[in-house]
Amino acid sequence: MYEERPALLDGAVLWTRTPARVSRPGRPVSPVLPDGCMDLIWADGRLLVAGPDTRAYVPEGTVARYAGIRFAPGEAPAILGVPARELRDRRVALGALWGEAEARRLGERIAEAPDPAAALEALALRTAAGAPAPDPLLRAVVARLDAGRPVAETADAVGLTA
Repeated sequence: MYEERPALLDGAVLWTRTPARVSRPGRPVSPVLPDGCMDLIWADGRLLVAGPDTRAYVPEGTVARYAGIRFAPGEAPAILGVPARELRDRRVALGALWGEAEARRLGERIAEAPDPAAALEALALRTAAGAPAPDPLLRAVVARLDAGRPVAETADAVGLTA
């Protein structure tokens, strides 16, 4: 079952996924559709980063529990310390970005928590507190597009070209 709620981190979404109670052999895995966002994911004790997707992603293997935080558009690079273009259409172990020992320690701490999703959210909040402030221009663009404004009108309103 998949559930999500607004995260305590501004503009982010906290989500969880657990397998359905009734398994259906041969049932195809649902693809994750591209949304241009980046996620920090805890999957059965492992931490990984999902870069922005440009095509549907089909998860492989079996994971009992997932918890993830989907960052607001454009915010993850400053929080995670890696440009989005380096992670486009990729899933990367957090250890490759922050060091294996640190990622293992954080993954174990989240696994031991009564609520792994809340522990992951707390990690994201702590990390974001030390990150540079989000780009106000990017936030203005995202807000206008989220409100349904056309691209050309949005670009004109913020002083960019379409």
